Amino acid sequence: MGIKILIADDDPDIRDVLKLTLEEENYEITEARDGEEALKIIRAKPLDLVLLDYKMPHMDGRQVCNLIKKDLLLQHLPTIMVTGKGEISDKIDGIDAGADDYIVKPFEPKELLARIRMVLRRTQRDLEANPLTRLPGNVSILKDLSVRIDKKSPYAVCYVDLDKFKAYNDKYGFEHGDEVIRETARILIGAAKEYGNPGDFVGHIGGDDFVVVTTPDLSDKICDKIIRDFDKISPSFYSQEDRDNGFIIGCDRQSNVHKIPLISVSIGVVTNELREITHVAQIGEIGAELKKLAKSVGKSNYVKDKRQGNA
Repeated sequence: MGIKILIADDDPDIRDVLKLTLEEENYEITEARDGEEALKIIRAKPLDLVLLDYKMPHMDGRQVCNLIKKDLLLQHLPTIMVTGKGEISDKIDGIDAGADDYIVKPFEPKELLARIRMVLRRTQRDLEANPLTRLPGNVSILKDLSVRIDKKSPYAVCYVDLDKFKAYNDKYGFEHGDEVIRETARILIGAAKEYGNPGDFVGHIGGDDFVVVTTPDLSDKICDKIIRDFDKISPSFYSQEDRDNGFIIGCDRQSNVHKIPLISVSIGVVTNELREITHVAQIGEIGAELKKLAKSVGKSNYVKDKRQGNA
């Protein structure tokens, strides 16, 4: 998959120059004519980098950048601010708003490409991310868990999974499914920020599987908050008719028709409180078992590991 870059500039000539320059490097380009359109695109589709003109109608680059950096899912999206020649205050404002770099018009294509490569390299190094949610992926998850195992300090690994998600995807399509995934990510980050520790970790394993790593004393509050917030928002993913019914109609592999409940969330919580864990694979195995137990309840629920030793 190619690297996706959004060019946001109200000047069509500059957009054309930027597009030609970037397409020569095989970047996939999307264009926006103003700040509002840019923000809509940024929120709707996965991107790898945004080139933001500082001065645009409806919403300037600084405002767009500010909103990106305040959004829990978008804050890691790299942005390069494009400013007018010699306008020092614009550069300072752009950097203050959270831009990762800036370039001054008129610019040399080679310099622009070098800056883009540098910012992308830095972002990739800092965050090996899931493209849909921009949350850290499997490499970062394994690294975080390994560090905690080595330290032997108390931890709780909450494996989060959506129930009936495949049936939802089959009926409503992948675009709606992706929005459910993004909203779930927001809920997890919000719960960890509100009830967790500063060093807590939220990762996206893939699909509808996530992980939240915290300490045992705070895991119950975080799980309760996730379930509360998810159950509150879950009906909004459906049509009014399906909401009223409380289910959707779906078929199994034998073409039998079933009433399938609305999406819920199941969480399996693995801790090292009562047993020693020496390897990341152990956490995964216990987590899968606990999540299976949580799913058997038939509604949003979490199950916490309470067994001692290898029992």
